[in-house]
Amino acid sequence: MSTSHQVDRHRIPRDRTNDYSPEAARMRRDFVREQTGVELKHAGSYSFDPEAVKGNCEHFMGVSQVPLGVAGPVRVNGEHAQGEFYVPMATAEGTLVASYNRGMRLTREAGGVTVTVADDAMQRAPVFAFDNAQTAKRFGLWIKEQMPAIRDAAEATTRVGKLRDIEHYAAARFLYLRFNYTTGDAAGQNMCGKATHAACQWILANTPYAVERFSLSGNMDTDKKPSQVNFLHSRGKRVIAECTVPDKLMREIMGIDSKSLYQRRIMSMTGAFMAGSMNNGAHAANGITATFIATGQDAANVAESCVGAAVGELTDDNGYYFSITLPSLICASYGGGTGLPSQRECLEMMDCYGQGKSLKLAEIIGATVLAGELSLAAAVATGDWVTSHEQYGRNR
Repeated sequence: MSTSHQVDRHRIPRDRTNDYSPEAARMRRDFVREQTGVELKHAGSYSFDPEAVKGNCEHFMGVSQVPLGVAGPVRVNGEHAQGEFYVPMATAEGTLVASYNRGMRLTREAGGVTVTVADDAMQRAPVFAFDNAQTAKRFGLWIKEQMPAIRDAAEATTRVGKLRDIEHYAAARFLYLRFNYTTGDAAGQNMCGKATHAACQWILANTPYAVERFSLSGNMDTDKKPSQVNFLHSRGKRVIAECTVPDKLMREIMGIDSKSLYQRRIMSMTGAFMAGSMNNGAHAANGITATFIATGQDAANVAESCVGAAVGELTDDNGYYFSITLPSLICASYGGGTGLPSQRECLEMMDCYGQGKSLKLAEIIGATVLAGELSLAAAVATGDWVTSHEQYGRNR
């Protein structure tokens, strides 16, 4: 047997005429069965035309079916989302949907969650290397002078993206330029990459300074990684959700008084500080991941979207004020996976599909996260955390 034949034997089959057809998908499932002995019966059962995943998935062979639950309604008092919404949550973790549902009941009866989108920008951060730091500094001054031309070059690549500003960070003989864009209702990472590439090509062609090395990503945008710079300067949407719960309501629904919950919040915050955590809350990643998968977001963005600052305070009348700030929530109502059939339906449940809806979606997710934070914090404090998982979270 020749080497080339051995390679072909293990090569995933493709149809060069139409690789997004039921036949092409079946061909790959057959290939997997031949290679592994596993029959993909459930993965091969889906209700949409495989053509719909073109641009979202290569080597398509089927679907990974994640259980989909619904929580709510959550009452949102936002600038873009007002009213009550049922939230789709895709998860394989027992108790998760029930916990968020309980938190939504609490916040709903307390009058709802007030949500604010304080900032909205997406980044790409190229780096330029020079012979020394002085040249890098002079290059940075030249960049500031050339902003109109740089903006024109970047924005020529996109219909909706706008270059808002460029941050400068100098280290050694490197200059990192953090390009900040508004991206409409798309998440915008690819949009920003394309626009920044065009801007940098203009810079390289016109700068009077000798650039020794250049990289389109200097890793200061920290794409799909949590970071302090994005905590401070925001990436995606900076969402702040807050709610004040009366002590009587806290006792009735959560089985704990506000003062006791506040005291436990202090201990929890201290523990997060000692651990060096990028989130001092309970489990923002749970709610974000479940809604992201349900609505066709890029699930890898959870890595930075779950960064957060949770704050709890006792009010003068012994109520409990709680807020969660998500400085880098990356979500979209248009583009990417949002147009896939199941994911679009989930967005439409909340009237969050299409143009002009991304800020509304961000506010609903922020309110959802807050509800889950209150529910889990109370469950941990009362001991319900363990018993709930014992009741709902085990396969019997």
